[in-house]
Amino acid sequence: HRRGHPDRARQHLRRRRRTEPLYRTGTTFEQLFETGRIFDVLWTSLHRAVLGFLAALVIATPLGLLVAKVRVVRAAIGPLLSGLQSLPSVAWVPAAILWFGLNDASIYFVVLLGSVPSIANGLVAGIDQIPPILPRVGKTLGAGRLAAARHILLPAALPGYLAGLKQGWAFSWRSLMAAELIAQSPDLGLGLGAYLNEGSSFNDMPTVLAAIFLILL
Repeated sequence: HRRGHPDRARQHLRRRRRTEPLYRTGTTFEQLFETGRIFDVLWTSLHRAVLGFLAALVIATPLGLLVAKVRVVRAAIGPLLSGLQSLPSVAWVPAAILWFGLNDASIYFVVLLGSVPSIANGLVAGIDQIPPILPRVGKTLGAGRLAAARHILLPAALPGYLAGLKQGWAFSWRSLMAAELIAQSPDLGLGLGAYLNEGSSFNDMPTVLAAIFLILL
């Protein structure tokens, strides 16, 4: 009967170790708000994500139009886009650091490679589903290539394009977190990925959980 007391004590300690970080995560959030650090961390990551996604949108939209409408470009770049989309963007982080160094350029490079293929392929898929009669009607009415792309192709391909944009945003966010986790430098500031890595380096589970919650939000 006496031997049961140490066993119960050890079980209690194990349960406490598992649940205590959950309670302390609330305290970590309070400290982040009181010090204002949470706004700096969020701003660092969010402005990178938005700028990277907008740059990907500018690059991927004309690229998707070219791949969808020009057979030579489709044969040359189409398989490459599909391969890049399936490649985990975290694989590009070491190469980006070697090419650009520990700066924002390496992070944006990873974000672009994570989001551009998804947006471009989504637009290609949307254009492929357009009934062939619509471009013919545009030609009959005298629409040039740019006018046809703006007023016929893009609106008709909107469902596939929006799906590509949604996936491109998700991939750009994942790429950003991977880049911030690996690329560590005081010049890069403290984003969500770096904050998560900071908690892991100091074996601070509440900080790790707080970073995960912020990334999910």
